[in-house]
Amino acid sequence: MGPLEGLKVLDLTRVLAGPYCTMILADLGADVIKVEMPVTGDDSRHFGPYQKGESAYFMSLNRNKRSIVLDLKSPEGKATLKALLMKMDVVVENFRPGTMEKLGFGYEDIKTYHPSIIYAAASGFGHTGPYSDRPAYDGVVQAMGGIMSITGQVGGEPTRVGPSVGDINAGMFTAIGILAALNHRHKTGEGQKVDVAMLDCQVAILENAIARYVVTGEVPKPAGNKHASIVPFEPFETADGEIMIAAGNDNLWRTFCKVSGLEALASDPRFDTNPNRLENYENLRPLVATAVREKTTAQWQSILDQAGVPNGPINTVDKVIENEQVLARDMIIEVEHPVAGKLKMPGIPVKLSATPGAILSPAPTLGQHTDEVLKEFLGG
Repeated sequence: MGPLEGLKVLDLTRVLAGPYCTMILADLGADVIKVEMPVTGDDSRHFGPYQKGESAYFMSLNRNKRSIVLDLKSPEGKATLKALLMKMDVVVENFRPGTMEKLGFGYEDIKTYHPSIIYAAASGFGHTGPYSDRPAYDGVVQAMGGIMSITGQVGGEPTRVGPSVGDINAGMFTAIGILAALNHRHKTGEGQKVDVAMLDCQVAILENAIARYVVTGEVPKPAGNKHASIVPFEPFETADGEIMIAAGNDNLWRTFCKVSGLEALASDPRFDTNPNRLENYENLRPLVATAVREKTTAQWQSILDQAGVPNGPINTVDKVIENEQVLARDMIIEVEHPVAGKLKMPGIPVKLSATPGAILSPAPTLGQHTDEVLKEFLGG
């Protein structure tokens, strides 16, 4: 059932940022009605890999939703959409700004007949500003938002983050904005527009890069796997692989030194505080690396776990989906799709003690629920 049970969401989104947002809402119990174009549907239905002809990409982002098909360019489709909107709490779209206005369904249009609607729009650059009408994809906003300029190996070329964080972060921030707007409506009865830009979200997650530049005047550059502000906080080679060691404060550093046979380094004035370790990084790293290479990854995990020093192996995806902690937290689940069959995908990361979310249905086939939804909401 979930904490958002009873919330009705009209989902006009496609591909990634918008569907990720509405998947979050659906996982937490909202009734998400996904509106798709006839015949072709969501663009991501045509993205591989495929399982029995069904897109695994699409299925991984659209579980717990119901699909209907509407031709929004036809008078009949527009009339049906307007009638459905009147029954909804939230509408979510991720078209280029101006598209919904051309169709007659911009926020200013909808609020004239449904003033309490929460209208959420996720786009590349937002609905204001000089770039608002520009198209964007994840790689574009990763490039423009600075994250590529600080990702990659030292001296290497700017590197795109593997997962599409430009889209995913926009999806998460849009979901947060919707929940904030719903809380405001609960108190006042007022609806409002939620305007989320992928570029804004990239700037928001630059963490300490902006702070470092503002304070030091130095433009941050790729630093490989080394942390820009904490030492040691990076992977090291072991006797049989690699292990990430994160001594995030001076106490953890002293503990690490004690259990790794490097006690002398803990009191060395070059390394006794994090600022000193950062300043003398080039001298410190070889000393730590030599010690870590003397034991296997499993031996270091045991030693550091017992000592309470954060650490972990660098898992490949096949190991992630079999990890005992990941499985214990239900973060890999299996759904049964009517066409594709069984498919594993990530679970729900938000664990609520009283009203947990649930994955109750697989991604819908195109238009699977058109008759059901129109009858339920419109009596037709």
